[in-house]
Amino acid sequence: MSEMIHLVCPSCHGVNRIPAARLGDSPNCGKCRSSLTDSSPVEVSAADFNKFVQRSDMPLLVDFWAPWCGPCKMMAPMFEAAAAQLAPSVRLLKVNTEENQQLGAQLGIRSIPTLALFKGGREVARQPGAMESAQIVAWTRQNLAR
Repeated sequence: MSEMIHLVCPSCHGVNRIPAARLGDSPNCGKCRSSLTDSSPVEVSAADFNKFVQRSDMPLLVDFWAPWCGPCKMMAPMFEAAAAQLAPSVRLLKVNTEENQQLGAQLGIRSIPTLALFKGGREVARQPGAMESAQIVAWTRQNLAR
């Protein structure tokens, strides 16, 4: 029998249980029918962030940013390009630290943009500063291989 994994829907945030072998088949959410492996980064609130980290078996790459931050704005298209290369094995999330200040403080985010990689419900790597898409992909893959 195939290993089952949990994925949080990027649209309705419902938790779905699917066979790991079906991850590459573009599975849809059982609740809202949206794609579970859409490559677009998902903007999340603090509550949504916690649900993704606690309930998703997929690694999560999180961009902590703010709308007033110039380097954050410059990195946004690079983050989207990286998402297309990392899907469907990594879900990319965006957390606006201006709207979610308590989450940023709780996680010790001291500068933006900051990327944080979560696997198995815990942070496994962190990188402050803007990066190009190729650097984001390489950094993510390198830290997931550890």
